[in-house]
Amino acid sequence: MTQTDYMSWRMEQDPILRSTIVAVALLDRSPDWSRFIDMMSRGTQHIPIFRRKVVTDPMSPAPPRWVNDPDFDLSWHLRRFTVPAPGGWAAVLDFARTVGMTAFDKDRPLWEFTVLSGLDSGRAALVMKVHHSLTDGVGGMQIAREMVDFTREGTTRAEPAATAQPQEAESCPLTGGLAWYRDTATKFARRASTAVARHGAELARHPGETLRNTATVLGSITRLTRPVVTTLSPVMTKRSTRRRFAVLDVPVEALGRAASLGGGSINDAFLASVLRGMARYHRLHGVDIHELRLTLPISLRTAEHSLGGNRITLARFGLPTDIGDPAELIRTVHATVDVWRNEPAVALSPTIAGALNLLPASTLGNMLKHVDFVASNVVGSPVPLFIAGSEVLRYYAFSPTLGSAFNVTLMSYTSQCCVGIDADTDAVPDLDALTACLADGFREVLALCPDAQDVAATHVWTN
Repeated sequence: MTQTDYMSWRMEQDPILRSTIVAVALLDRSPDWSRFIDMMSRGTQHIPIFRRKVVTDPMSPAPPRWVNDPDFDLSWHLRRFTVPAPGGWAAVLDFARTVGMTAFDKDRPLWEFTVLSGLDSGRAALVMKVHHSLTDGVGGMQIAREMVDFTREGTTRAEPAATAQPQEAESCPLTGGLAWYRDTATKFARRASTAVARHGAELARHPGETLRNTATVLGSITRLTRPVVTTLSPVMTKRSTRRRFAVLDVPVEALGRAASLGGGSINDAFLASVLRGMARYHRLHGVDIHELRLTLPISLRTAEHSLGGNRITLARFGLPTDIGDPAELIRTVHATVDVWRNEPAVALSPTIAGALNLLPASTLGNMLKHVDFVASNVVGSPVPLFIAGSEVLRYYAFSPTLGSAFNVTLMSYTSQCCVGIDADTDAVPDLDALTACLADGFREVLALCPDAQDVAATHVWTN
């Protein structure tokens, strides 16, 4: 495992921090089961991590490792059920949140896909459950594009290459663990010696500037890793392992236009919508708030990275909730997020993760549990996707709360922003109210568009 994968794995020592991702694809019909099995068989051969399990040795100080599962059974990972009448969307969300609360069998590869048929108008749903150490949101969409079809009839794919066994650690647990730390330390020392040599040369030529840059990096690392000891929300303070799901639909084109009019990106307009919604939600509870703290996943994934794996870092910072003008709020969000995306410590995240992994797992939990919410924006497919003869109509992601009150994830898909909400029911006992407030927050931002009355129809479903 990489250090970022290992961080997702370790934090589960506290069940509140369980790192399960659930995605739900709404389909126009039930997929052909035989074609679906063939699609998944080919896909898991093409993406070997889906046929690998995690091996942990309690006697070894090294992180767990991925190994090919000699007992891999595709049929165990693929299930199908029929939802009870009347076949409403609430039944799908209830099933999805239940599987999201259920721990993985860690003696098998960390994923499960379930087809639910019997929905209204002959529709179906595919509920996908994966562990965060298997992939992140951006990687998940890359994997989806490798597996699914782009026409109802199917897409021709190259035959998958033979699956190689991941490199094994040495057979002796203690020796293997020490070897891992030796190799890691050697790589770090090489990078450090190169940096020191470069730093020394720079120090000789520009001593003042070099010392200032060093102080800047150290300050950035401190900001990225500093503890958070209290929530900013006086309402969403409790934490539990219970979850409920809800979804919103927002037009991509309208949100993009609103973002441009506000001088920001779709991500900025998304965050501004959530902040306006949270201001409404807190007023509903008789509280005026000025700021909330969020965890924002920042993707580190590049074209050179292989499919799968966790290529993100987590930035935790405050954003204002008391700016009433949506355009001004978008500009403020844009400026703040831009600063955090360009923090010098972001590029050092894998090394920082390695250092944090040497600390007790409770340390990481204490860094995350007092954050108010998590917000993530994933660029999905701009073109329709098909699964074994069925067309994907909507694609929602329910990412882990990571110890916060709720996670809200926006996944763009064709013409819609599909917004999934994963809420801790102790922190948010009234999910219907929170979802309605978030919908109103989006409407406030969409009102920046001249034809707001035509585009502000936001659809809401909760379980």
